[in-house]
Amino acid sequence: MLRNVAVVSAEVGLASVMLEWKRRWAQETLGAGKEPKMTLGQKLRQARVQAGFTQEELADKLCVSRQAVTKWESDRGTPDIANLQSIARLFDVNMDSLLATGWDGPTGEVVRQSIDLSQFHRGGRARSASDAAVLATYPQATAIRPLVRRKRLRWFEVVLEIITQAGIFQVADSLRDLSAWYLVSLEQRRLLVNVTDSFIESRELSGGFPGPRIVVGDRIFWKATYSL
Repeated sequence: MLRNVAVVSAEVGLASVMLEWKRRWAQETLGAGKEPKMTLGQKLRQARVQAGFTQEELADKLCVSRQAVTKWESDRGTPDIANLQSIARLFDVNMDSLLATGWDGPTGEVVRQSIDLSQFHRGGRARSASDAAVLATYPQATAIRPLVRRKRLRWFEVVLEIITQAGIFQVADSLRDLSAWYLVSLEQRRLLVNVTDSFIESRELSGGFPGPRIVVGDRIFWKATYSL
């Protein structure tokens, strides 16, 4: 009898964990109460067009038929794992990001310039040395918005976070990356900018930043409540 009670309790506990995991996973990828922004087919078509490939040219690069690409882009078929890996390599994106519903398309070339952050100081519009550095680097920006960053957990990390309630993965990631992130708006471009002690790195967001959050690789970014 006691054994049966223990088994039932364990099953209920596991079911609760899985329900909580599904809820958190949906929040990580979709946002609470939001519909997916883009299907896999829409993402693939956007990436192909932005890269300047025809369907036939993309098919040649992936060693598949043009009809297969047409089916994928119209969401009447899905690439297998091998083709997904090839697509991710071709467009220089993380495969998890390609499959994630929050992904807004491939990002552009990374541009990095060296700085000495100790030479910048808070004051005026700058609340920190990082703020001062990004303001000095992009004086022509129409808007600069600080971003809040957190790690996009994989499914087993979400489960472990739920079970332990310790937040170990997020804490470890925060300690590993103490740099600052910004959304810099220029006239026709949106840049994801990372400011560290020794460099400023920027990458163009081809899909912009239309909502309150965006998933880029294994990171999730939220817009801060203020602008510089």
